Amino acid sequence: MQKTKTTLRTMGGYYELQLAVGKEFYPNLIRLNTGRNALEYILKQKGYAKIYIPYFTCDVLLEPIKKLDVAYQFYKINDQLNPVIDFEIEPDACFLYTNYFGIKQETIKCLSRQIKNLIIDNSQAFFSAPLPGIDTFYSCRKFFGVPDGAYLQINKKLSRKLPVDSSVSRCSHLLKSIEFGVEAGYSDFKRNNDALVNNEIRSMSPLTQRILSSINYEECARIRKRNFEFLHKHLQAQNLFKFDIPDDYSPMVYPFLSADRDLKLHLIQKKIFVATYWPNVFKWTTSKMYENYLARCMVPLPIDHRYNLQDMFFMLNILQQFI
Repeated sequence: MQKTKTTLRTMGGYYELQLAVGKEFYPNLIRLNTGRNALEYILKQKGYAKIYIPYFTCDVLLEPIKKLDVAYQFYKINDQLNPVIDFEIEPDACFLYTNYFGIKQETIKCLSRQIKNLIIDNSQAFFSAPLPGIDTFYSCRKFFGVPDGAYLQINKKLSRKLPVDSSVSRCSHLLKSIEFGVEAGYSDFKRNNDALVNNEIRSMSPLTQRILSSINYEECARIRKRNFEFLHKHLQAQNLFKFDIPDDYSPMVYPFLSADRDLKLHLIQKKIFVATYWPNVFKWTTSKMYENYLARCMVPLPIDHRYNLQDMFFMLNILQQFI
């Protein structure tokens, strides 16, 4: 009788980190280590000679583009964050569009019917399901407390097996945030963020996958939507960015556009840490361009699952001191 080989299971010893056992939000997508590497994966597999990218985006997207020596060209967006396509897209070129703040699903649907080689960057739209047949990628750490991780939908997988990433050395900011608060871990966050630069394409680490499997996604999405709607109800009239709320959405932040260029600084001084999307845009654009104005004056207010309505009311009271 042939003996079946079995792997010995370790028993006893110390207790490992205990996380709830659940399911990932995208169990059927390709698990990778970073969003920029998801874009590299697409460019490698599809062999595009050129890519069109928006001026209003993060400069990390240029990392895989330059690594693969793919030609690129910037395009503009209008005041609805929709692309201004006043050029012809070559047959061997692709077009990347960002689902800004997680509220541009309708635009994506329209683009999917118009553009053949479309790539969707859902880094700001984790809960927006990918459209069938459209290459789409997600960056997990934009929405959850993970050190890295990305998901990718593509219909043409790499033939080689990817090495598995390790995230242990990039978790210090997450642990410090629990014991000492977010501010105490910020320098670690920046250092761990820098460690993701120029990494090769790897499969998602077991640690990141385990954390992502422990999250109550339904609750996280519900809270984001509730907080977003609360702020929109009270700020819509003063928000210079006018937009329609999609039927099915769970956004990253509340995008508040103000004429006050110092509003972000005022909020940061009150310990409401709002980011600039994106500092590199100032280098890519002139002061007269709409994207430059967005980078300077768009205030992304936090609305994620860490906060309740009392937190939203507190932030609203501070904000209204300056608007």
